[in-house]
Amino acid sequence: MTQHQQQVSEFKSKSGVKRIYAAFLYSMHGFRTAWKSEHAFRQELVLVVPGVVVALLLPVSVLEKIALIAVLMLVLIVELINSAIEAVVDRISFERHPLSKNAKDFGSAAVFLALALAGLTWLLIAGPLLIR
Repeated sequence: MTQHQQQVSEFKSKSGVKRIYAAFLYSMHGFRTAWKSEHAFRQELVLVVPGVVVALLLPVSVLEKIALIAVLMLVLIVELINSAIEAVVDRISFERHPLSKNAKDFGSAAVFLALALAGLTWLLIAGPLLIR
């Protein structure tokens, strides 16, 4: 059994609070790694943090605040998934291949759509308030 298979098996054998705690630690490691190695994630996070603060301060309904914050979180979620796709493709091979290019391009397109949705949502909800 490889070391990786042992790690997976050890994680799967945990249950209850131990499993939740282990999952939390893996998630924190993922955030740290994304911050250190993914320039786009850092850029987006630098925009998301003040965006959340602004959303909370805007004189809009609770539902609109949730929508503004949710689309910002969606951008980060999709960026992390895109980074995971890129890491797996690069792990398999650095050789140029049409399927590898497609996988990376699809991930990039997903990030673009999340950003467009966030921009449109902010424009429709916060735009009129910020223009005043």
